[in-house]
Amino acid sequence: MRAAAEQHDHSSDRPVVAAATHRRPAMTLTAAGDLLRALAAPVRIAIVLELREADRCVHELVEALGVAQPLISQHLRVLKSAGVVYGERHGREVVYRLVDEHLSHIVVDAVAHVEEGDR
Repeated sequence: MRAAAEQHDHSSDRPVVAAATHRRPAMTLTAAGDLLRALAAPVRIAIVLELREADRCVHELVEALGVAQPLISQHLRVLKSAGVVYGERHGREVVYRLVDEHLSHIVVDAVAHVEEGDR
């Protein structure tokens, strides 16, 4: 038997929580959407997966991903402005790392979901 706070949405066959539960502020949802858009490009997904393994500088990402340096730099700028990565200067190079592990879990879960559908 379903809990009183749930209704059934037949279009997706999943329970839907009733309106009485906590709603997120519009600003929070907008920021989450911005973050997901920043992660939405295949090259940016690949960058996050690489940085999940280890901190990397641009030339290491270029080598690992087989993508031109200007394109890697452009994608890093998007990820940096979205708060996904940050760079730390070491001499002439900037080493990039993930801001936190939560973001890599989003990417890993999305990739795993797609790979499960391929089986």
